[in-house]
Amino acid sequence: MHVLPAEGSRIYILSGYFGTVKYVGPVDGTTGLWLGVEWDDSNRGKHDGIKDGKRYFECRVSNSGSFIRPSSSICCGCSFLQALNNKYVETVHGTASQEKIVLGSSNGAIEVEAVDLDKIRGKFANLERLREVSLDNEMVSTGNDPGEILSTCPNIRGLDLSATLLSSWDVVAMITAELPQLERLALNRNRLRPPPSQLPASACLRLSEIQLNGTWTSWEEFTSIAVFMPQLRIAELGYNGLTFLSHAKISAVLSRIEILNFDSNQLEDWRHISEALTPCTSLQRLILSSNGIEMIPPRSSCPSHLRGLKVLSLSSNKLHNSRDIDQLYEWCPQLETLSLANNPLTEAFSARQQVIAKIPPLRVLDATAISAKERSDSELFYLSFVAKTVPGRDEDKMKEHRQWKTLCMKHGRPAESTANRDGRLSRYLIEVKVHHCSEPPGAHFTQELEGDLITSASLRVLSTMKLGPFRLRVMKALGACKIPRNNIHVWLRMSDDTLALLQNDDQELGWWGIESGSHIVVHMAQQN
Repeated sequence: MHVLPAEGSRIYILSGYFGTVKYVGPVDGTTGLWLGVEWDDSNRGKHDGIKDGKRYFECRVSNSGSFIRPSSSICCGCSFLQALNNKYVETVHGTASQEKIVLGSSNGAIEVEAVDLDKIRGKFANLERLREVSLDNEMVSTGNDPGEILSTCPNIRGLDLSATLLSSWDVVAMITAELPQLERLALNRNRLRPPPSQLPASACLRLSEIQLNGTWTSWEEFTSIAVFMPQLRIAELGYNGLTFLSHAKISAVLSRIEILNFDSNQLEDWRHISEALTPCTSLQRLILSSNGIEMIPPRSSCPSHLRGLKVLSLSSNKLHNSRDIDQLYEWCPQLETLSLANNPLTEAFSARQQVIAKIPPLRVLDATAISAKERSDSELFYLSFVAKTVPGRDEDKMKEHRQWKTLCMKHGRPAESTANRDGRLSRYLIEVKVHHCSEPPGAHFTQELEGDLITSASLRVLSTMKLGPFRLRVMKALGACKIPRNNIHVWLRMSDDTLALLQNDDQELGWWGIESGSHIVVHMAQQN
């Protein structure tokens, strides 16, 4: 007789799917009992809990439900300590002092004798010593009797309970209340019912970091549970299908949060995000990559609640207007680190130079540090660009380029700069020839190599550009934006036709000796 899961419980079937039981009972027109399940992977679902016009249960995600029969292939989980022992305690063999073991790296080819392995097993079995514990995918579904966890592993600081069969915050609290040293908790890819109004006072007392990625936890649910975490500093809510951050239960806890991660949600409205994060007065780092943000609106008289932000990720959004960068600086005037890769605006000519010039405190852009020389050259280039493209008085230039006057005061007006520095635009730009090679080249640029070339392109860049951003420019020029940057191998053709491999992404092109007329050979390694 199979154990029948209760409504609301989590299950795992051996074919590899997690789900939540939403209904247990008969289905009209059939015999026996059925389980109505909402699957974590909606692709396995067939409907929304409606069968032949009758609703049996509801699904949070459209078409993620189906009916299955109770069977032995359904796993309902185990207790926390059972999973802990399964993962960290190896059974004592009780053998002689010597055992034969196979070296894992030898694919079974090398067998050696080891001495007193049971003593080593005994040391690892001392769970009191554990500080960092990962029970990811270990099917934890319940806690244990009061006091058992505390007496077994009281010193855990970091705990990963991702992709388990936990179904409620009450069970999570039952476990964490007995871990008095716990500081970091990961609950990624679980499906927890909305939190209750009360939890044990000791449940999350010392918690400073919580991860709730892929849990479909709403902002309202998160702020409800954050009330019980007075030391919380870091919160991750990526991949949760969030479209808005309203209805938050405001608490003093939010004012202490320093890092928020909303990666891969659907938070498209920048102004709404700013308003919703009003309580987060200590926020230093905000991750908003892959959210579909199309524009940064003018701040105007609207107060900015992100003025203290130092680190911001807006990569893989839909920003397309360079004016968004000016407006971003108004919202975040202390921004030091910014990620903008894979936005339409970054594909424009001189995008990196313009971003650097428009955000004065910026130190790192798209994971590449900005040197003092790169900043100076970017600002001079930007001044020349504005002077050439926007005619009229300073007021006219300020409408489109808000750093115009500030940079003129710093470097002098473009006419003055060129007189003092021979600063024509061509002085800052170099033109290089990029050759895409189908096979990794040898040591020389030979006629055979020329036959392997797929395509060639000319690029105009600053000599102060670092190799890392240059790789990105090469990828865009050759239409290879989806290939990882580390898979792009770059060589410089030397004067004697030898090829020098360029590897340090933090070095500027000029440092490598790249100048106007240089030839670059590129090979794109296939992804594994």
